Amino acid sequence: MTAKMKRREFITLLGGAAAAWPLPARAQQPAMPVIGFLQSGSPEPNVNRVAGFRKGLGEAGYVEGKNVAIEYRWAESRYDRLPAMAADLASRKVAVIAAPASTPAALAAKAATTTIPIVFGIGGDPVQTGLVANLNRPGGNVTGFTSMNAELAAKQVGLLHELLPAAARFAVLVNPGNLIHETMIRDAEKGAAALGLQIEVLSASTNRDITTAFTTLLEKRAGALLVSPDALFVSRHTQFVTLAARHAVPTINFDRAFAEAGGLMSYGGSLTDVFRQTGNYVGRILKGEKPGELPVARATKFEFVINLQAAQVLGLDVPATLLARADEVIE
Repeated sequence: MTAKMKRREFITLLGGAAAAWPLPARAQQPAMPVIGFLQSGSPEPNVNRVAGFRKGLGEAGYVEGKNVAIEYRWAESRYDRLPAMAADLASRKVAVIAAPASTPAALAAKAATTTIPIVFGIGGDPVQTGLVANLNRPGGNVTGFTSMNAELAAKQVGLLHELLPAAARFAVLVNPGNLIHETMIRDAEKGAAALGLQIEVLSASTNRDITTAFTTLLEKRAGALLVSPDALFVSRHTQFVTLAARHAVPTINFDRAFAEAGGLMSYGGSLTDVFRQTGNYVGRILKGEKPGELPVARATKFEFVINLQAAQVLGLDVPATLLARADEVIE
């Protein structure tokens, strides 16, 4: 037997032996961490925002499919599905549960586990909603980011009043299934009272309810509509734009995507940035930081967008002072 043949046989035997070695003796490859992604809305309206979530992960050094996996759960605006989805993610023992831009999803995740880290992104006060005990040191397994969109209703009332100084009454549309609706109502009423205005509260938890709300709004002689932060409403921008044009109702939404879709005005924290910040915190936790020691971050980026095409459809002249304060004017 030649030396070359002996060498080949030795390599073959070595390979066979390696395959027969017990697993602990092999070089261990670290398991890819899995993120549970829980959201109360639908994937289609959130494509750009999920890209923001991935960008935040990337800032922490994680790339989906390369060194981290993501299990997506979308409730499609069916909040009653969230508890089961959160429980499923918890049973799979994911490394972190992310609940960006959804108070109901964050609360469902918190109810499902006290050990798996949870990172939320919400529009209201996380202390008031019971997600954390303290903003600076949340403690426990939950932390996140708040855009405080629910507390910007007074500002939105002021913007509508500047556009419609003769209007005496505005309506605010909320989803009673979302806890932040109470904050939204209080803030809108506070802003209205300061201007001597009245607020009509309307509720909607289905697509049909949204259509009915516009009919009620006209019966109540409300001069304009404020739309509360809610996953259902985010998914129905086209419906809002169509109904607002049909009934000639000036409407303001917290989400800039509403103005981009043809709505009149939007004012609120950037949802894309909420998703990015959520992703960044998830990445930091995967690296070893404890959620209870990560302070709840607050929004620093707010956007005011006016759609002049929508104003023309409604027969409105937007004051120059309002245009000057807009971050973007769509012509």
